[in-house]
Amino acid sequence: MAQTKGTVVLAYSGGLDTSCILVWLKEQGYDVIAYLANIGQKEDFDAARKKALALGAKKVYIEDVSKEFVEQFIWPAVQANALYEDRYLLGTALARPCIARGLVEVAQREGAQHVAHGATGKGNDQVRFELTCYALCPKIKVIAPWRMPEFYQRFPGRRELMDYAKEHGIPVPVTPQTPWSMDENLMHISYEAGILENPKNQAPPGLYTKTRDPATSPDIPDVLEIQFERGVPVKVTNAGDGATRCTALELFVYLNDIAFGLIRFSLFSCFSPCLAKWLGIYETPAGTILYHAHLDIEAFTMDREVRKIKQGLALKFSELVYNGFWHSPECEFLRECIGRSQEAVLGTVRLSVFKGQVYILGRESPRSLYNEELVSMNVQGDYEPADATGFININSLRLKEYHRLQSKVTAKQDE
Repeated sequence: MAQTKGTVVLAYSGGLDTSCILVWLKEQGYDVIAYLANIGQKEDFDAARKKALALGAKKVYIEDVSKEFVEQFIWPAVQANALYEDRYLLGTALARPCIARGLVEVAQREGAQHVAHGATGKGNDQVRFELTCYALCPKIKVIAPWRMPEFYQRFPGRRELMDYAKEHGIPVPVTPQTPWSMDENLMHISYEAGILENPKNQAPPGLYTKTRDPATSPDIPDVLEIQFERGVPVKVTNAGDGATRCTALELFVYLNDIAFGLIRFSLFSCFSPCLAKWLGIYETPAGTILYHAHLDIEAFTMDREVRKIKQGLALKFSELVYNGFWHSPECEFLRECIGRSQEAVLGTVRLSVFKGQVYILGRESPRSLYNEELVSMNVQGDYEPADATGFININSLRLKEYHRLQSKVTAKQDE
């Protein structure tokens, strides 16, 4: 055993990578403290604790931060209608700063100068983890084994890791028959690597865990009413059985359960340090419901021009979160701006969840901008139809001039 190099707090999941990394860090001479954040993943946490201790961890911290994850990370994304590259609801990207924050807090509590993680040297998660760590504790030293030649040359692939695990008696759930990596939290579950790296391959049977094939889903839809205040869901009611959930965590867990037949897709993301496309398969049931519900109540209550600006802010917010800049000054500024835009976003959305889709059925709000008298085809109200003539004439001037000049250019070219 090498001479001790100090204490390192490892972001530990209990899977193949971090279990092997725990043992490898000990081989390098570090005292290892394992940190496992409960953010809603299905995990036997007691077994994970015993496993980490059996592998040589000096201490094991298991912290339930699922409530904070929903309230402090997921809710701002819901308010923003955050969607990266038009598809990705940022499940992993939201979880990483939440986990890294706990990692740094344990390091500070234990007086550890090092933290470590099992993110690959090609993907986005290393950036998300480390930018958060450096933002919250500038003097922290990060150990990233997958970027260290002595590690990745020894373990060029997952099979070598599995051989190492077998050699050191490390029990792992990954087998050569199911060699993909899974990352689960309350917001979503993602699947990457192995046979999934070929974009032509269809997801194998049995891969999905949070949703099911719409073809086997119930033939009767679930009808829900979701109440929002300041753009945040505060109550969900099942119109069928009257069940209600009001606290943030209970509400989100319930939506995940009720939406079992909902939304699964594969996605290419376009950021990583190696500037490559990244393929993953994602399930985001509750997040998908809330995205559609919030989009509806926001359009119902928010001024058009304000919403145009807010949509631009949401696009930038999604990019910053995806790229690991949750704790940047610009992201903090955007969260403040988006939060301010949500003051009037309150009301109830009625929707149906049916065979993999969300259908909006209706909505109501005391802050609705809908004026039936103004827009009705049966009542003139305060609107004077003749006024539209001037509006059309003014706006047509630019179009007339543009096409007049285009005609001149075309005529000249034809001479």
